[in-house]
Amino acid sequence: MIIFSQLLIILKIRSVKKAMIGDAEKAKLLVGYKQAVRALNENKVEKVFLAEDCDAQIKGNLEKLAEESNTPLFFVPTMKELGNMCSIEVGSSCAVVLK
Repeated sequence: MIIFSQLLIILKIRSVKKAMIGDAEKAKLLVGYKQAVRALNENKVEKVFLAEDCDAQIKGNLEKLAEESNTPLFFVPTMKELGNMCSIEVGSSCAVVLK
């Protein structure tokens, strides 16, 4: 039952909130899969941003880690859009904002 309610929360966030990274958050931003996994494992993450078009294995791993650490997960339509939000010139599969 808990898993089902967490899934509903993820779906609500996915459909209702448009992912945005504020200027203050950019100072605490880590971009990329390895950095995101490390920070999530160390419980240092406030938010996770994940590109919907990234590799399925990356998406699955980050969704699981975010759920286990009760970290809000926000979806961005494309890797290119997430890269733009992170102020980099290439696409990114994910990014995290540190606590």
